[in-house]
Amino acid sequence: MLTLFQNYSGMFFDGFKITILSSVIALFFSLVIGTLMAIFQLSSNKVVKGIARAYVEFFRNIPLLIIAMFFYVVLPMYGLPFTGFQAGTIGLTIYTSAFIAETVRSGIQTVPKGQTEAALSSGFTYVQTMRYIILPQAFKIVIPPLGGQFINLIKNSSILAIVAGLDLMYQGDLIASATFITFDTYIIVGIFYLILTLPLSYLMSYLEKRLNV
Repeated sequence: MLTLFQNYSGMFFDGFKITILSSVIALFFSLVIGTLMAIFQLSSNKVVKGIARAYVEFFRNIPLLIIAMFFYVVLPMYGLPFTGFQAGTIGLTIYTSAFIAETVRSGIQTVPKGQTEAALSSGFTYVQTMRYIILPQAFKIVIPPLGGQFINLIKNSSILAIVAGLDLMYQGDLIASATFITFDTYIIVGIFYLILTLPLSYLMSYLEKRLNV
């Protein structure tokens, strides 16, 4: 295994960097989009609420692969080309944002409605109420499930391998195909994923305990 890693360390690390980059981009944008969709689902405007609800239900209930392939295969047929990295990252962002939206929505609904009413009556706008009063409390409540979504996002980034996204899994497939040493190759790939997911898991546990205190 050590010899395999030494011979192909460049490919492993290239894929690892792509996986990190894709995960960070998808994490940021899925959190932003998911939070907005959570807020929109609670809107008093029926049109906005309906669109947000349709977005969440649609993307939560179709496979991630379909979303990625839509950007990688379907849209290029209509003159909108995407690289494998772009298609996989966009698909990962959209897919994860739907789950984050539900998580954040449940957190917002846990905060007593009286706080919103008190803030509005004190002169806060709806946006200010959400930003300074409701969302900080909601995120504190949903840190455990939100952390789980972030970890799933990193693991789901392996979808890039299907669309030639040059990620860690893609490089692992190339190495396994070239060497036929499949067991060692995928053990190394798994270790790289653990390097990302385990610290994140511990960080979320630490934040949860810290905020509870």
